[in-house]
Amino acid sequence: MNVSNELNEEEYLEVEGARVHNLKNVSLKIPRNKLVVITGLSGSGKSSLAFDTIYAEGQRRYIESFGSYARQFLGTLERPDVDKISGLSPVISIEQKTINRNPRSTVGTITEIYDFFRLMFARLGTAHSYVTGKPMVKLTENQIYELIFEKFKGEKIYMLSPLVKGRKGHYKELFESTRKKGFTKIRVDGKLYDLADKTKVDRYKIHDIELVVDRLSVEESSEKRIKESLRLALKLGKGTFMVMEKDEKEVSFFSRNLMCLDSGIAYDDPAPNLFSFNSNYGACRKCSGLGVISEIDLDKIVPDKSKSILQGAIAPLGAYKNNWIYQQIEALGSHFDFNLKTKFNELSEEAISSLLYGSSEPITIKSNSGLQNYEIRFEGIVNFIQRQSEENPSKTILRWANSFMNKIECPECNGARLKKEALYFKNCK
Repeated sequence: MNVSNELNEEEYLEVEGARVHNLKNVSLKIPRNKLVVITGLSGSGKSSLAFDTIYAEGQRRYIESFGSYARQFLGTLERPDVDKISGLSPVISIEQKTINRNPRSTVGTITEIYDFFRLMFARLGTAHSYVTGKPMVKLTENQIYELIFEKFKGEKIYMLSPLVKGRKGHYKELFESTRKKGFTKIRVDGKLYDLADKTKVDRYKIHDIELVVDRLSVEESSEKRIKESLRLALKLGKGTFMVMEKDEKEVSFFSRNLMCLDSGIAYDDPAPNLFSFNSNYGACRKCSGLGVISEIDLDKIVPDKSKSILQGAIAPLGAYKNNWIYQQIEALGSHFDFNLKTKFNELSEEAISSLLYGSSEPITIKSNSGLQNYEIRFEGIVNFIQRQSEENPSKTILRWANSFMNKIECPECNGARLKKEALYFKNCK
């Protein structure tokens, strides 16, 4: 056995004697697990080597692995004119002149390999805590009770069962049925409401809805009630429930599914859409699954600090006009002792901060008609641009807002596009 030859086959894709089209008996080695670019003059044989030789042979071998019944429908592919290709992995080819400019499309989604990866991680991945990094565990009801008693002893708590997670609808029937079962309170999008007659929510918005199963104090004398409520909460929440303290500031998750004993955080059992950046369940909350975010560039907003506002120092404002925004800035100038002719680099730090990020103090706008003056709080140029980029559906306004921003890697997912729970499923075997 020649061990060195085996190592070479593992480390390289080797082509010997390629004669497809205008290739003249070309031999080469391509390192595996590397990004390799084939470049050269037009007609030098780049496509003949990459597509008509390497890809064609990989596709031919793949079809040959099918049974005879399947091959009769696919036909046979002619072997490319080459002496030998070794170290060849399964191959994919993406059309060079694609018209798809969707930022959510990747090599994985276009070839549909990503669907198989999502399924693999959902079925074989091991969940780890994003707080401690330790593997998650599944708990019994008694173990969950002990954790609740340890963490909330002496506190007044709400026990909540999740009913709806990240879905649209008015849920009128759901509220009515739970009210008839004797429950009196519901938590919708983080706020508590009484289950009154005809309770419903905006059907066109995405909602998280939890049922308030019980309100109680965690005391030794309440052991029986806590366990009964815990059992009911797990049943209604399909194995998961939440504990919220009376001040409604913090919510802790408990589950029979996956839980971190040290930090107390819990995950739902994984589903394939948890690992999809095109799904609300899997996408990073900060970048919405894009991997990048837009960040305001102050140098684009104020490109020349030696100019005054009247001379166009603040680029988004454009040339001076007798309009509402300039009236606000003039009022801001009266408050911070500057005018439109003051050079930007001569403004005080407080004035610059108020111009860019808004004023915490109200400013007085004088009425031109002699009527009563009124007070407003200036929003700030940066905040205005940010709001337009997030809320305005107009492509023109969006293009204008983006001209003062830079695309940077999302600081929350580091460009991975998925929320942190999904990124902590590891060790697929």
